[in-house]
Formats: sequence, C-alpha cells, structure tokens
Amino acid sequence: MQKDNRKFLTPKEVCERYNNTLSVGTLANWRTAGISPPYLKCGGRILYDIGELEKWEENHTCNGTNKYHR
Repeated sequence: MQKDNRKFLTPKEVCERYNNTLSVGTLANWRTAGISPPYLKCGGRILYDIGELEKWEENHTCNGTNKYHR
C-alpha cells in the first residue's frame, strides 16, 4: 500500500499562508467564480492540496505589471 504524503490546508490556513491579505470569504467568492486554486470538497469541508496550491501560485506569479491579468 502506497502512503499518501499530500498535505492539505483549510481556507483559513490558506489565508494565513498569505499573511491574511485575503479572507476566507474571498476564497469562497473565487471558488464560485471558478478562479480559486484547485480544492477538494470532503465531507462538507473545503481543503486545498499544497502541491496544487503551489502550482496555482506559480501560474499566477508575475515578473512585471505588463504580465498581470485579472
């Protein structure tokens, strides 16, 4: 049996990861709009896989304002 070493964060922990510069409500709005990091809904809880979160961050990292898209 292969052990799954993935780590998951709650929405609150994701906000803490970004020094609370966004809120749990913002993450909920992003999920509704389809622009949030990938997430898993398990037993009514929203969980973010750290690996997927890091990929999302990489895809949303800008080197200058000319590459910033809303």
